Amino acid sequence: MKKFRARYAPSPTGHLHIGNARTALFNYLFARHHGGDFIIRIEDTDVARNVEGGITSQLNNLKWLGMDWDEGVDVGGPFGPYNQLSRLELYKKYAFELLEKGYAYKDFKEGSEDFAIRFKVPENVLYEFDDVIRGTLKFESKDVEDWIILKDNGIPTYNFAVVIDDHYMEISHVFRGEEHITNTPKQLMVYDALGWEYPTFGHMTIIVNEDRKKLSKRDTNTIQFIEDYKNLGFLPEAMLNFLSLLGWSPKDDEEILSKEELISLFDEHRLSAAPSYFDKQKLAYINSRYLKALSMDELKDLTRPFLISHGIEIKNEAWLESLLSILKDRLSYGAEITKYYDQFFHHDFVLEPAVLEEIKEFDNEVVIKGFMDAIASVDFTDDVAINQALKDTGKALNIKGKPLFMPIRIATTGEAHGPSLPVSLSLLGKELVIKRMNKTLEVLKGETK
Repeated sequence: MKKFRARYAPSPTGHLHIGNARTALFNYLFARHHGGDFIIRIEDTDVARNVEGGITSQLNNLKWLGMDWDEGVDVGGPFGPYNQLSRLELYKKYAFELLEKGYAYKDFKEGSEDFAIRFKVPENVLYEFDDVIRGTLKFESKDVEDWIILKDNGIPTYNFAVVIDDHYMEISHVFRGEEHITNTPKQLMVYDALGWEYPTFGHMTIIVNEDRKKLSKRDTNTIQFIEDYKNLGFLPEAMLNFLSLLGWSPKDDEEILSKEELISLFDEHRLSAAPSYFDKQKLAYINSRYLKALSMDELKDLTRPFLISHGIEIKNEAWLESLLSILKDRLSYGAEITKYYDQFFHHDFVLEPAVLEEIKEFDNEVVIKGFMDAIASVDFTDDVAINQALKDTGKALNIKGKPLFMPIRIATTGEAHGPSLPVSLSLLGKELVIKRMNKTLEVLKGETK
């Protein structure tokens, strides 16, 4: 049986885009699921659009996502070189072979001896292939004009070079975006003319934004480059998981899947022909699930750079752990730590009407004043001492549970629910806690007038 070989063939024209990352991922999952080879080939013939460092950036981001490859421009392999500009003689050889066999002809520049080689499209031929995702697709040759396969500067055109490369590298399956569907008939012509077998094609759906329009690089409402997600503190495992669900789903519809599970479950026949919705809320949810699974040390390593770059002084490791214990459940990505830090410590302390409604049934003023008395001499770096002050307040007023904790929590954090109250109070510090409780008393006084 022929070995399954799939490839990802980027151009060095920029950073790794969401759509390209998904293309790479589906080829990767397919190859790994079937025990085949995954190849990365560089299509660098559009010299004017090539960006310095573009390929290094793409490869680094693929590695960050957790993908590896068996052959490529950086690892070599038996079918190299793996970039097109190093294979020009190979394209020239086959272009002239088609010329000699009458499948192509010379197209001279006006008043010049320089010529391109143009493919002669056969008349009245029906091109047909079975697409893994879309079923049988058909094209009439009359709808395609004669087209250039080799330019007068010796550079091949995309539709010619891709056939030579895929055949030469023994690619068995080609999964790519649906924008390539209309390229396929030209490629089939070359396969037929050279007497080569077609690979199996699968044309993946477009990705659409929240307005159900095709995701465009001009769409500023959606972050579209993998590097940007990396820089925001998204986790690579979560990004890989999310990308896998853009146009594919496992049989049991499970959404949280490790790379190993994705490889095991991947089925190319479950790739969807319907547009894939880039759901930012789903990405945030998936990433938050992975964040919750991090150890405290891993979470500290993830968030520390964001806090520092935000100008926040990390007093010590215990302080950072306390902060994260309070805020970690709110995070959907690393950089959000600064937003929630600012919200937690913000000095423009506002008591929302809905929150005030929650404590109206309690004796708020008495509880808040009682706690203020209890903490007068308490060291606020000591969670245990703060907790004791809470207990002492309860004993003095003969209350416990919600009637005790709810007014104090709202008066100090502005929220009715949350994590450990002593830890929250310790982080806020005595001065800010007293200031907020005084403000709450003023608000409550105004409410009762």
